[in-house]
Amino acid sequence: MRLWYRFYAEAVNGLQVVDELRSDDIFRLITTIPWGHNQRIIFKCKDVREAVFYVQYTLENNWSRDVLEHQIESGLYERKGKAITNFKDKLPTNASDLAIQTLKDPYSFDFLTMRDDYDEKELEDALVNQISQFLLELGTGFSYVGRQVQLQVGEREFYIDLLFYHIKLHCYVVVELKTKRFEPEYVGKLNFYVTSVNKQLTGNGDNPAIGLLICKDKDNVVAEYSLEEVSQPIGIAGYELSNALSKEYQRSLPTIEMLESEVAKMTDTK
Repeated sequence: MRLWYRFYAEAVNGLQVVDELRSDDIFRLITTIPWGHNQRIIFKCKDVREAVFYVQYTLENNWSRDVLEHQIESGLYERKGKAITNFKDKLPTNASDLAIQTLKDPYSFDFLTMRDDYDEKELEDALVNQISQFLLELGTGFSYVGRQVQLQVGEREFYIDLLFYHIKLHCYVVVELKTKRFEPEYVGKLNFYVTSVNKQLTGNGDNPAIGLLICKDKDNVVAEYSLEEVSQPIGIAGYELSNALSKEYQRSLPTIEMLESEVAKMTDTK
């Protein structure tokens, strides 16, 4: 309790400003979440600004302690709003700020276990199979619409990797997955998909769709240049995978060949 008080003392006493919040607002926030959540926040956050961020998101999303801890450990505070986008140029000011904060960079797919040479279909399959975890990583407001969503344009058929609807932005979000390093030509294809969604799916009550390209890696300068002249609002972010086991532990485990050999010996003995 003493550590909790000292952690927030300057902010609560009005000596430190945190995102324009008054001291009584901060006190109200931190006393609204459960004590177990407060413990995790003060032990894992570097400063009051980061702590208040997680308190606000805990209240907004009704996070459990385990989910809160996962979000802190995955660095949500540092990743939020960091994607490369052209939203300020392509969206109204009130919509662009919210859209920017909606995206992250990089996205953490640590809930997936993939083989070393996985392809885009395998990544897509894995994310859809773990859709609850994927939606949690995408953040508040995303609603899953479908995968490989067909678009008929002229005499040709095209397929969107993943399609979502964002209930706060009131728009479709077209997600394209790339398991390679970002290339400028990826933006042209996504720009085409967003345009097609606007013409075929976006209704009278919807805002224009946005695109999100999630790739294995990217050069931020190349990404910024690539967005300079495109017509649609698009964001570009990377993703990270965590190995289920460290290399040290992997080396200590038997190989498939070793296991098969031991099973064969046991069979011969019988």
